[in-house]
Amino acid sequence: MAKTLHPLEVKLLLKYDPSTDIDAQKVRDELGYREGQENQAFSWLQGKGLLDEVARISLTGYEITPLGRELAKNGTPEERIFRLLETEGPKTFPEMVQILQIEQKNIGSAFGLLSKEGVAGMNEKKQAFLKTGALLPAKTLVLGQLLERAAGHDSPLDEGALSRDEKAIIASVAKKRGAGDAPFRIVDRERVVYRLNGQSANVRNALVSLGMTGEELGALTQEMLEQGSWKNSSFRPYNIGVVPAKVIPGRKNPYVEFLESVKDKLASLGFEEFDGNMVETEFWNSDALFMPQFHAARDIHDVYYIEEPNKARFIEEPYLSRVATTHENGGDSGSRGWDYSFDREFTRRLILRSQGTVLSARQLPKAKVPGKYFGVVRCFRYDKVDATHLSDFYQTEGIVLGEDVNLRTLLGFLEMFAVEVAGAKEVKYVPGYFPFTEPSVEVHIKHPVLGWFELGGSGIFRPEVTRSLGIDVPVLAWGIGIDRMALMALGLNDLRELFSPDLQSVRLRRTTTRKS
Repeated sequence: MAKTLHPLEVKLLLKYDPSTDIDAQKVRDELGYREGQENQAFSWLQGKGLLDEVARISLTGYEITPLGRELAKNGTPEERIFRLLETEGPKTFPEMVQILQIEQKNIGSAFGLLSKEGVAGMNEKKQAFLKTGALLPAKTLVLGQLLERAAGHDSPLDEGALSRDEKAIIASVAKKRGAGDAPFRIVDRERVVYRLNGQSANVRNALVSLGMTGEELGALTQEMLEQGSWKNSSFRPYNIGVVPAKVIPGRKNPYVEFLESVKDKLASLGFEEFDGNMVETEFWNSDALFMPQFHAARDIHDVYYIEEPNKARFIEEPYLSRVATTHENGGDSGSRGWDYSFDREFTRRLILRSQGTVLSARQLPKAKVPGKYFGVVRCFRYDKVDATHLSDFYQTEGIVLGEDVNLRTLLGFLEMFAVEVAGAKEVKYVPGYFPFTEPSVEVHIKHPVLGWFELGGSGIFRPEVTRSLGIDVPVLAWGIGIDRMALMALGLNDLRELFSPDLQSVRLRRTTTRKS
């Protein structure tokens, strides 16, 4: 057995005896192992029956966050305010914000702590000042020292190595979850203690008698051959009968390949690809599509609003005025519109796009006639996540413009998506309603496990949409759930499997797909 041991095992066996408790940190410090090598050695020696686990001890540590590293580099807000007031005298809050480049809310919190410690105050000019003889609070000094210490080490600070005051201070600024706004993250871990057993003594003696040191070489390099140093080197023996480890080559994710195949299919049919921003205005996401501003689908429970900035600076003309007029009285579209006063402030509100059709609306003013366009579009919609619904999903969006296009043309494209792309055996078309198309058609496919579900919606754009954006010919439009097409094409039963972190599952899915 001794000759077949790995150098990591050899060094450990020669260093320690059965009476010594060892753990990962001890081995790394004393034998110079890189992180992870000690666990390899422990695992191999346990498998050979030479090492036993004797204890597991729960430990709490404090890991410095990116915010903590920034504070370690620049100083905490309390320290920076103290130094500023100490060197330059009283300052107002806006002055401190401008000089220190710290947000006003953080300036206020830091000043509050200094005031509570009795070292700072506010004068009649609403200026912060340091009181006579004031010193930086001990708590701030200790926190700064902890940040510097943590920033200088790769491993978390062990709670057991901290003083009582240090524990209290670090615990007051650390979080276990959501630690993005905290300087420290609480890390719970286990210290596993091992001990070599009696059988290891015989192996150790064999190593000594063979003259093995753990420095034996595992590979012959070009440099060794050129210099001749191999002649005086000791090499590890190898068992050439051992089956080599299976090497799995890199490969594309099957869902990514599916998306590319859809793009290739549409490009081969003469479609041009379009794309756009994920953050859109209410105007292009809904108003330009003749969706009234009081429509239920525009409720906060269906779209995500941007908090800051919450509105675009402007909407492009003449489209804003044309769309507003169409909503109010129909404009030159031939309809009566929605008969309400169009809100030009509301239309500038920023949201995450909730449908791919927003890109079709943006394409219409610059589209060629005749013309064919498509996009693979990431959308966001507040929805309950289940086997066929995600709150973050993809659509393949497309439009076809021309004098001769009609409903029969549209049904042909829908059949291509359902049968040729998704691979569905059973397809049906159901009348639908969308504010921006007439007629409107939904395409449904039958999944072998999930049953019938909607693949997407489609229709012919209403004149209220096309004429407001400068188009006077029929326009076919569709928004197909490309995730759902992949669900059928890849043989899955749940949309969440498309984004699985399980590499083995992804590999198997690819193999299954290829065989099918």
